[in-house]
Amino acid sequence: MAHIVILGAGTGGMPAAYDLRSAIGKEHRITVVNALDYFQFVPSNPWVAVGWRERKETTLPIAPSLAKKGIDFIAQRVDRIDADGNALELADGQRLAYDYLVITTGPKLSFDEVPGAGPVQGHTQSICTIDHAEKAWADYQTFLQDPGPAIIGAMPGASCFGPAYEFAFIFNKDLQRRKLRHKVPLTFVTSEPYIGHMGLGGVGDSKSMLESEFRNHDIKWITNAKVTKVEAGKMFVTEMDENGQPKKEHELPFKYSMMLPAFKGVDAVAAVEGLCNPRGFVLIDEHQRSKKYRNIFSAGVCVAIPPVEVTPVPTGAPKTGYMIETMVSAIVHNIAAELQGQSADAKATWNAICLADMGDTGAAFVALPQIPPRNVNWFKKGKWVHLAKVAFEKYFMYKMKNGTAEPVYEKHVLKALGIVRLEK
Repeated sequence: MAHIVILGAGTGGMPAAYDLRSAIGKEHRITVVNALDYFQFVPSNPWVAVGWRERKETTLPIAPSLAKKGIDFIAQRVDRIDADGNALELADGQRLAYDYLVITTGPKLSFDEVPGAGPVQGHTQSICTIDHAEKAWADYQTFLQDPGPAIIGAMPGASCFGPAYEFAFIFNKDLQRRKLRHKVPLTFVTSEPYIGHMGLGGVGDSKSMLESEFRNHDIKWITNAKVTKVEAGKMFVTEMDENGQPKKEHELPFKYSMMLPAFKGVDAVAAVEGLCNPRGFVLIDEHQRSKKYRNIFSAGVCVAIPPVEVTPVPTGAPKTGYMIETMVSAIVHNIAAELQGQSADAKATWNAICLADMGDTGAAFVALPQIPPRNVNWFKKGKWVHLAKVAFEKYFMYKMKNGTAEPVYEKHVLKALGIVRLEK
C-alpha cells in the first residue's frame, strides 16, 4: 500500500485528490493537508469584493466532501518538509509520512516587497483570498460613502494579471449601477509593458481590445509601472522606459486601491534544499516531478515557470486553470502508472485559457501553447463570457462538493469555445 499526501486544497489540490482516488486502488491511502478547513473558489473573489457574492457561495468545508470519497483530511499548517525522510512536520507536532508528495499549495503573497502594500499592514486591498476579498468589500462600503480616486492593478513581479483586469471592470460596472462612477477617477497601474500583455506577451489583439475597453470606460492607465511604496491615500510609482530606466515619477492619490502582489513559494516548501528556485517555486521536469526528489510532484501556481519574455519591470508567467488541470492530470497518470509498475510518461499541456468577467460582459483568451509562437492565439469579448464564467463557478463548486473526477476545462470549456485540445 502507498500513501499519497497532497499538500494544499485549492483549485489544484482538491481535483488532484478526487482524480487520484478515481485512478488508483482503494488499498492506497490518500491524505490532503491544508492550513484551512475550507475550500475557496478564488476566481469568484472579484465578485465578493463588490458584494456580488458572499463567502457561503464560494467556499465549502473540505472534510465532508473528501470523506465521501474515502480521502483523509488534516487541517494543519505544515511547518517543515523532511524530503529526505519522506515526511511532513505539522504545526501541532504531528509527523506525517508519505510515499508520494503532491505539492499544490498555491503561492505566498509577497506584499512585503512593496512598503505599505497589502490589506493587513498596508493600504491596498487584495482579492487573492476570501478573507482579503471580504476586507476589500468592507473597505469598499466605506469608500462608497465618500468616493474619490481609485487605483487598481498589479505590483512589480506579479504574474497573475487577469483578476486585476476583471476587478477593474467589475468595480467600474458596480459604480455605474450605483450611479457613482462620475465621482471616481480610476487608474490601472501595472508592471506589464503594455495593456493586455498579461504576462503572456499578449494574446491575439488583447492589447488593442483592452485599451479600447479602458478608453470606453474612462479608465486611465500606467504601464511599465514600478510601485515603490504606498502611504495612506497615496501611491508612489516610477514609470520605466523600454530599457528599464526611470521615465517619470508619479504620486497618485487614492481613496480605494486593489493591487495584486508578486508571488513566492510558501515557506515550508521554499526551505527544502534543492526543491525550489530562488523565489521558492518548485523546480519540476516535463512530468511534473521534482528534479531532485523523485517521489515529489507539483502543480499549479507553486511550480517554477520562466517568464515568457524579459520586461522593463519584472513580470511572471501566469498559471491558468486549464494549465493547472493538465498538470494535475499528468501527476495522477504518472503516480498511478508507477504504482502499477509502468513508466511515468504523462506530460501537461502548458496552454493558457481564461474566462475573464467584465461586469456584464467578459473576455476569453486562448494561448496554445502559452509561450509563443502559438498554434492558437485568440482573444474574444462578449456577454456569453460573463454567463460562462458564472456557470463555470457553479459547476466547479458542485464538482468540489461532490468529488466528481473529470477534467472541467477539457470536457466543458474547450468544447464550449469550439477548440480541440492541442498538445504542447
